Amino acid sequence: MDTGWLRVFCAVARHGSFTAAGVELGFTQSAVSRQIGALEAEFGAPLFDRLPRGVRLTEPGAHALAHAQAALDRLAAARRDLAALGEGRMGRLRLGSFATAGAALVPRALTAFRAARPGVAVSHREGYSREHVAALCGGELDLAVVSGYAEEVAAFDGVVLSRLLDEQVLVAMPTGHRLAGRRTLRLAELADEPWIAGSALAQDTLISACLRKGFQPRIEVVAREWVAKFGFTAAGFGLTLVPELAAGALPPGLVLRPLHSDDAPVRTVYAASARGVARSAAAEAFVPLLREAARGLRG
Repeated sequence: MDTGWLRVFCAVARHGSFTAAGVELGFTQSAVSRQIGALEAEFGAPLFDRLPRGVRLTEPGAHALAHAQAALDRLAAARRDLAALGEGRMGRLRLGSFATAGAALVPRALTAFRAARPGVAVSHREGYSREHVAALCGGELDLAVVSGYAEEVAAFDGVVLSRLLDEQVLVAMPTGHRLAGRRTLRLAELADEPWIAGSALAQDTLISACLRKGFQPRIEVVAREWVAKFGFTAAGFGLTLVPELAAGALPPGLVLRPLHSDDAPVRTVYAASARGVARSAAAEAFVPLLREAARGLRG
């Protein structure tokens, strides 16, 4: 059914006249009459009594009018909603990020996003970057902030990556540690130190990039959460590696020292989305805010 008929029907009912409805809609009186006739044939009932002066709704016409107006209202609402979705003013953003991105990068971007687009419902999950890549490909996330060394990122299949920043990985140690006063450290100086990491397997941790340089860490304590890593480090159980994004969350009693440029592993942070799937308008709008937050952190 042509919804134009419904608009004509509502206009005639509003004015009680084919002629007046035609003036409003830019149609001739005869064109309006033909469209009402077609609509009556479609409904199988007379919608108007034709009077000497104008027209009046019949009982079937009064019932049909309520449905016609509701249909037009729903279509108008659908157009408004689709326009808002297309402009990123409403809808949802399902976001994932790795743990240290939640220290400052993601919160800064989300603060700006919520201020600009309060109608978008945002959900966030924290996890490993490889898990977020799988969730993107499975349609469970719209966007993710992921990171990795070059060889790790090369294995991220099925996603499109937008670079946000490069970050050094720093060494955290107690303030009283024998190397705490040094400006930079060499891996060779850390060969005999115990380490605290998120896994007993060095290749699954931040230390993995150091393995290529012949550095074999002795992992003394396995702690997955950063609060625990910092606690064990401050208590003197060992050293731990900390990405720059988490540097601002360092508790008292610890210091961060960079590795020498010849030894320092560098992780790259990206905004990731599923390949072959168009980003939603909300996700598209969030990426520039991530870039702005990244620039602010680098500055």
